[in-house]
Amino acid sequence: MPPTERLYFRDSRLLEFTGTVIDIRSSDGGDSVVLDRTAFYPTGGGQPNDLGTLSGVEVSDVFEDESSAIYHKVAHASSLAIGSEVTGRIDPARRLDHLQQHSGQHILSQAFVRACGAETRSFHMGAETSTIDVDWQSPSEDLIRTAEKAANEVVFEDRPMIVHLVNEEDAARFPLRKESPVQGDIRIIEVEDFDWSPCGGTHASRTGQVGLIAVRSYERAKKMTRIEFVCGGRALREYRLARDTAFGVARLLSAERENAVELVEKTIQDNKTLKKRVHDLLELAMNAEAGEMLTSAERLDSFKIVHQVFDGRDLEEVRMLAQKIVQREPSIALLATKDSASVRLVFARSASLTHNMGELVTKACQALGGRGGGRPDLAQGGGPNIERISEVMRDAIESIKAT
Repeated sequence: MPPTERLYFRDSRLLEFTGTVIDIRSSDGGDSVVLDRTAFYPTGGGQPNDLGTLSGVEVSDVFEDESSAIYHKVAHASSLAIGSEVTGRIDPARRLDHLQQHSGQHILSQAFVRACGAETRSFHMGAETSTIDVDWQSPSEDLIRTAEKAANEVVFEDRPMIVHLVNEEDAARFPLRKESPVQGDIRIIEVEDFDWSPCGGTHASRTGQVGLIAVRSYERAKKMTRIEFVCGGRALREYRLARDTAFGVARLLSAERENAVELVEKTIQDNKTLKKRVHDLLELAMNAEAGEMLTSAERLDSFKIVHQVFDGRDLEEVRMLAQKIVQREPSIALLATKDSASVRLVFARSASLTHNMGELVTKACQALGGRGGGRPDLAQGGGPNIERISEVMRDAIESIKAT
């Protein structure tokens, strides 16, 4: 299969073109159409493919093979024929988005080289954000903001972005930021007086088209630093989200946006204090409830059995109550909480007793149609057979009495 002529190589603004069908390959997933030339970008180099239509037929994927032939995947190619001329149309919004992100990546990568000597080792363009992995093991907020500022200065200066199609010998004359992964003819993207990179992706003709470059976050990843960023339209959406979030929080706090962070910090601290207070009060309430339940509990020879099924009670609260009961005096607590979907069990015993709660819960959960287990002194589980809970509790009590 001959290589496909890539029309976007010279002009990434090209959104409509004509080409001749030279092959159609069918599979269970649809048909793949090969043209003699195309403006569709195939997935590669960290950049997703273009979408659009071929003579009105929707293109769902674009990829290339080892011979550099580009395939346009369609659901059915019945209206297309080998040898026929077709008109291709590129989705303009997707092309612009990818153009902005990829061009912004070139500028940002060079900015990191100049700010801290951090070379970009990989690039990935996602649906919402993009990332570069840079060779930088000790990232700092100050240097990241320095690189971001430098990148945006290049954008705001609206420098030309020039495409050079050269051979390997001519490519050696350029101060390339990275080596070319291909041999033979090489495509170099120049950001005037700033960056020169071999690249096959779609790019702006001037840096001003990138709009804005915003670093969203960064983290250490595999001995490098992963920089998450957005450009152009994505940066505008990111700003709107941040604005709406900030104003929304301020509105909830009945405060100005500038004071929202301070008030949120205070609210979080107050919440921690309240949670501790609630926990302390819950401890007191649980101790009192445990005492009341033990007072009315059935006594065997040397211990008591406490059993109760609660409606919709929090499982952690039930677990705490069971532990309070068995800590007060020799006893076994068989507690459960149920809702419309399932029932959960918590079985506990005092340290001085020898009954195995793990085995008891496992057997009970089998009857409930679920699973459970745990230690000999504390176990829990559950199941969906809510209607059997009375039977299960009765069997557990009888099993304890029999041992």
